[in-house]
Amino acid sequence: MQQELKIGLEIHGYLQTKEKLFCNCKAQRHSTKENIKPNTNICPICSAQPGCKPMLPNEEAIKKIIQIALILNCKISPQITWQRKHYNWPDLPKGYQNTISGAHSIPNATNGKFNDIKIREIHLEEDPASWNPETGCIDYNRSGLPLVEIVTEPDFSSIEQVEAWLNSLILSLSYIKALDKNAGIKADVNVSTKKTDFKTRVEIKNVSSIEAIKSAILAEAERQKKEEVVQETRRFDIKTGKTTRMRTKEQAEDYRFIPEPDLPIIKITTKEIEEIKKQLPETPEKKLENLIKKYKIDKKSAEVLYRNFELVEFFEKLIEKISPQIALSWVTIELLRVLNYNKSSLENPEADIKSEHLAELIQAVESKKLTELKAKQMLNDFYPKSFSISSKLKSSQRITDEKEIQVFVEKAIKQNEKASSDYKSGEKQALNFLLGEVMKLSNKRADFQVARKVLEKLLKS
Repeated sequence: MQQELKIGLEIHGYLQTKEKLFCNCKAQRHSTKENIKPNTNICPICSAQPGCKPMLPNEEAIKKIIQIALILNCKISPQITWQRKHYNWPDLPKGYQNTISGAHSIPNATNGKFNDIKIREIHLEEDPASWNPETGCIDYNRSGLPLVEIVTEPDFSSIEQVEAWLNSLILSLSYIKALDKNAGIKADVNVSTKKTDFKTRVEIKNVSSIEAIKSAILAEAERQKKEEVVQETRRFDIKTGKTTRMRTKEQAEDYRFIPEPDLPIIKITTKEIEEIKKQLPETPEKKLENLIKKYKIDKKSAEVLYRNFELVEFFEKLIEKISPQIALSWVTIELLRVLNYNKSSLENPEADIKSEHLAELIQAVESKKLTELKAKQMLNDFYPKSFSISSKLKSSQRITDEKEIQVFVEKAIKQNEKASSDYKSGEKQALNFLLGEVMKLSNKRADFQVARKVLEKLLKS
């Protein structure tokens, strides 16, 4: 079947750094999980006050770019030369953006390949400020944040291929903690079709999620079938599901790129690259293989773990004290239950849950000091901050004494006469209900097997 589509991506993501690219301001980004007041993380540099010059580039950001280049199998440039990309927009008060792209630039990295898609280049640049066209207000919190741009060749031929590739890319970059997950990614999507023999490329700007990227490609492919196709830049309206024209496509010379006179050329040695390469963690694929082979974990559970780097990292710390088979359900079922209930995750700074505290809880269950139900109840209280259970162990300890448990059983039978009668009439499910009542009355401390034995004995008498 002849190829109908050619798709290329220019992916933008915020690098996970503590500070901005050219100043010491805190790198906080707007997201649905953050409530940051406008213009609170700013200084004369990132707000472009007259006479202010940039500091040397953030070393952490440069290291992240090299890590990304290594993950994507790129050739890394031995030097960094900054360019000024000129354009006039309210969110860019100095009139240009500092970037390692453009007509005279040498990108940070080139000629890579990831999951069969060729990478044209990777480069670092600064983010402009945030402008609200409705109010005219500008927020400089975002100004100067370090951005990575990953440019692919137009090697994608289907929407499904784009989706799978992006998910794999985001997962791989999460293992090196390269991108700020809360901020998400944006992409400029380039679409050409067989109608123009793939010679006319249309760019769709600033598409802000994988679902939106899929919808934008579909909408533009359908439009190109019906309308005349010219090289241009368009936007995607997620509400209408259509792309609309913004402007004709700029060429590199339209931005008047010039070398940045206020920033020196930075040399990157082969030794530095090799040191960074040695520190790279396992790839997601290797991690999945190890979970299955090394720890003897079933594939379904291993896939739950490896898709979340923070979760698999937590699991590997936990199994230093607990066997993998016992730890598995506590992490993939119980811990995730608590996190999902609180609409959170381990990468959330609010979630301060330590593996040693969960290990202590599991050990108390394994040594019969706690019932499993009581331990699960205590785990609920581990969010947002976990704790040592040692001070609560005495008051929460498993009850095994038959006489002590009998008090709870007698009370459960008395309070639930119908269930007791149903059990005697042959309804076996009534026993489970009564056992649940016994566990409630004992605050989940009664030994389940002992409670069942006592309950059956009293119901038969």
